[in-house]
Amino acid sequence: MNDSTRENLGSRLGFILLTAGCAIGLGNIWRFPFICGQYGGAIFVLIYLFFLITLGYPVMVMELALGRASRRNIVGAYTVLPASGKRNWRRLGMLFFTGNIILMIFYTSVTGWMIAYACKYLSGSIAGLPAEKVGPFFNNFLASPGQMVGYMLITVVGSSLVCALGLRRGVERITKILMGCLLLLLFGLCIRSCLLPGAGEGLRFYLEPSLKSIQDVGLFNVIVAAMGQAFFTLSLGIGSIAIFGSYVDRTHSLAKESLMIIGLDTLVALLAGVIIFPACFSYGVDVDSGPGLIFVSLPNVFNHMAGGRWWGMLFFVFMSIAALTTVVAVFENLIGFMIDEWKFTRRRAAWINCAVIAVLSLPCALGYNLLQNIRPFGGNSTILDLEDYIVSDNILPLGGLLVVIFCSFRGAWGWENFIAEANTGHGLKFPNRARYYVCVVIPLFIAGLFLTALFRRWFL
Repeated sequence: MNDSTRENLGSRLGFILLTAGCAIGLGNIWRFPFICGQYGGAIFVLIYLFFLITLGYPVMVMELALGRASRRNIVGAYTVLPASGKRNWRRLGMLFFTGNIILMIFYTSVTGWMIAYACKYLSGSIAGLPAEKVGPFFNNFLASPGQMVGYMLITVVGSSLVCALGLRRGVERITKILMGCLLLLLFGLCIRSCLLPGAGEGLRFYLEPSLKSIQDVGLFNVIVAAMGQAFFTLSLGIGSIAIFGSYVDRTHSLAKESLMIIGLDTLVALLAGVIIFPACFSYGVDVDSGPGLIFVSLPNVFNHMAGGRWWGMLFFVFMSIAALTTVVAVFENLIGFMIDEWKFTRRRAAWINCAVIAVLSLPCALGYNLLQNIRPFGGNSTILDLEDYIVSDNILPLGGLLVVIFCSFRGAWGWENFIAEANTGHGLKFPNRARYYVCVVIPLFIAGLFLTALFRRWFL
């Protein structure tokens, strides 16, 4: 498909919001606050921001450059751009592209949880529950196969419908609306949280670095956690970013666009902490309570808050929107692959993906009830844990490493081609003098992240 027939985005704003929407998701708003709480608050935030710029930013510029130079999905880029060994690069691209499918088959279920809780707050079924019943309420929800599958299907079908409507009429238009609502809810919830009694103590924990935090957790653990969060929050390595680079023109440099995308992504993550930490400190909720922070701890906060039913509903609407923007973006990546490589029409690709992802998502949705005896890692592990491990600890870092290698070495696409594409257009230029850092230091960072996660998983 050539440039004259390929769909393109209607505006620069649409490109920035779509790409940021792909990055903005549960990694920012669910995972970031509880990881931040577990690893020392403000000191974690500072190290996270450092790695976001030094590691995440260059890889995002590279992935966008692959998409824009090839005008295709990430597999197509690995097929048409390399100087030699096209077949081998394509095979590697296909391997890491499967990360989109694996991501979807558990992310759709978790997104369904957010939608379910927004509906349950609206109906009033959570509001007013005593503290000792909030945890069992969540566990009973997970144990219900009908609810788990039902809300997963709402996510899959709704997102597929948005993509089927078209790139501009569906994906771009709906994402603009969703992102606008997300930002309005974000600022409204921040103001409400900061006005709670005792909110200042939570803000100090979140924003004032403390050496005691390092002593309690260990500097090495904080660094590893911050580096991992910075990389994973941007959804790099599997082509979810590259596909939107393929839809944008060459008016603006990719270094400039990447900074705006990362800035918006980071703003949402940081403000999510402004919502959560003052509320937790105000009502005496443990901030290092892990993944249960959202579904168990925060409902206890809302249930003690004046008007808590409605604030709880707005919070989970906010969470649902953040998750849905990522689901739509990754679905678009899968659909773009079918359109580019298999010449499917958009509607055919959308509904085939809808059916395939719905079926493949069933094990995760049933992993807390009918399939609860499947324990991939023993203990209380679930099918979701296995799928998350495959993507987060393996495909994402190794896929990101492949992007860097492909853009760095002459036998692949090469540094000169990457720099020329990245710096085409108006605005900030990616520095050519960063070549040694990008080609040597960043691969070592990513390899170190992967090996550290591997060691901690299997040997500690």
